[in-house]
Amino acid sequence: MAFPPEFLRELEDRSRIEEIAESYVRLRRAGKNLVGLCPFHSEKTPSFNVYPGNNSFYCFGCGKGGGVINFVMDIERLDFLEAVKWLAQRAGMSMPEEGADDSMSKLRMRILEINRESGRFFYKTLISPEGEPGLSYLKGRGLDPGTIKHFGLGYAPESGFGLVNHLRKLGYTKEELLQSDMVRTSKKGNLYDRYRGRVMFPIFDLRGNVTAFGGRILTDEKPKYINTSDTPVYHKSSGLFAMNLAKNSESRQLILAEGYMDVIALHRAGFTNAIASLGTSLTEEQARIMKRYADEVVICYDSDDAGQRATQRAIPILKAAGLRVKVITVPGGKDPDEFMKNYGKDGPIRFRQLLEKGGTDVEYRLQKLRDQFDLDTDEGRVRYLSEATRTVIAKLRNPMEQEVYAGRVAQEAGVDKDRVLETVERLSKQERRREDRELKRGQMSVKLAPAPGKDRRQEGRIRAQVAQRGIIAYLFRHQDRAEVFLKHCPPEKFITPEYRRVYTAILGRMIQDTVTLSSLGETLTGEEAGCLSGILAAAQDAPPNERDVKEYLRALEEEAGREGTEEWSRTASTEDINKYFENLRKKKA
Repeated sequence: MAFPPEFLRELEDRSRIEEIAESYVRLRRAGKNLVGLCPFHSEKTPSFNVYPGNNSFYCFGCGKGGGVINFVMDIERLDFLEAVKWLAQRAGMSMPEEGADDSMSKLRMRILEINRESGRFFYKTLISPEGEPGLSYLKGRGLDPGTIKHFGLGYAPESGFGLVNHLRKLGYTKEELLQSDMVRTSKKGNLYDRYRGRVMFPIFDLRGNVTAFGGRILTDEKPKYINTSDTPVYHKSSGLFAMNLAKNSESRQLILAEGYMDVIALHRAGFTNAIASLGTSLTEEQARIMKRYADEVVICYDSDDAGQRATQRAIPILKAAGLRVKVITVPGGKDPDEFMKNYGKDGPIRFRQLLEKGGTDVEYRLQKLRDQFDLDTDEGRVRYLSEATRTVIAKLRNPMEQEVYAGRVAQEAGVDKDRVLETVERLSKQERRREDRELKRGQMSVKLAPAPGKDRRQEGRIRAQVAQRGIIAYLFRHQDRAEVFLKHCPPEKFITPEYRRVYTAILGRMIQDTVTLSSLGETLTGEEAGCLSGILAAAQDAPPNERDVKEYLRALEEEAGREGTEEWSRTASTEDINKYFENLRKKKA
């Protein structure tokens, strides 16, 4: 039975692997992951790892791994269908009926049509006499007709039944309307408009489909904004306002603002790379989407306490996705919208100056630490130096960065720079030792099967294996590039049969839809799921980039043409692979 992607996505959201695994394994925290003794083989040293970030597990001892569905399959000895039923029952979800995939696909199409028609209805209402309150509000915020049309803004009438009546006349069923979240049901069972008396902001996906709406009330009534809940076509964790426009900007930089009006104001001022995260806390999924289109994100949240807390939360999420981060604070406690209004024609120039002067995330974090301590006192200076070196500077990878910021905090605290650098070096060594331990344990250490006979091309085989696994790891993090990989790196270029099967499976699924480890549970065998999980686990802290992929492709081309490489098994040992990486590091040094 093929399950609808939406069903599996919701099942995975409701089935956190750390919660399920803890019923079978005693886990302890290890950074952002969890570790414990593997439930699938006997061991004295923990090698079983749980990764909450992508809802997966992997054992570096026996090679078992995969998504949460794979875990249930292995631990309860169930097949894929039975494991899905087990999780669905636990999550309180109904199993889809046979043929649900097709019906879900049709429902998604109908909901997208409903959203499109709703957007048109809201816009027509806005420019009609009934929409005068909304139009007056938008004009009062400085928006011209061109901007209103460009962003597809509209107005939901206060009557509460205008949209329902319009959509029912177009033939949409009650169930379709409820699934779209555009309408709600009264206690008497009657349908009514969810949005009433609100200015409407449509939210588009990257293909230009209207997937959701945000509505702002024009009175003091609370809540000020309401947004579409999760539907078969929309997930709040991945939604980004104006990303459909920003992705087309020529810049590899994105400006992350807080609200709709901030983004619109920035776009009007020429900063078409501005987006917003729809009022929710930034998610890893949103950061991964940003990474597809940018190398740097400038956080421009409000300067109030809530905005600054959101900034602190967003920085590590963005950096974990491989993005450079800058932070700017609009002076005077203003947001970008107010800033542009206050400065009029000079607004774009002054905002550009803010961008150019904006500090890095390191400078921002140091500033926040300074604000916590009184540097006029000895105690304050000591505590500031301790926190700055431990939590910020020692974690930097670039020695020159460390020296620059060590000099800065030394000057601020009135101490010798060399003393600060000594502390930083000591803490950095501790951090590197910790990372090296994790790297040696996890670096490309998928369980490799022994092979008979002497390997005449061990170096080449290791190089090719690293290349194949690197390509798989990169593709899984950049699924929107599946078609590019199909064209430039078809599965037949893979030398190792096991990796070729994994690559073929994920590539084919990614061209159709976004995949997760759990959604591949029906496609991959247990061994293949473990192989993929191990590859992703090894690449977690140092994911390959585009430059790495070019090297991987070149390595595959070179090794594929050599004698005896047609059908390799995974024959290299973990020790051999570690030696290979050590040689690479020496060559680069």
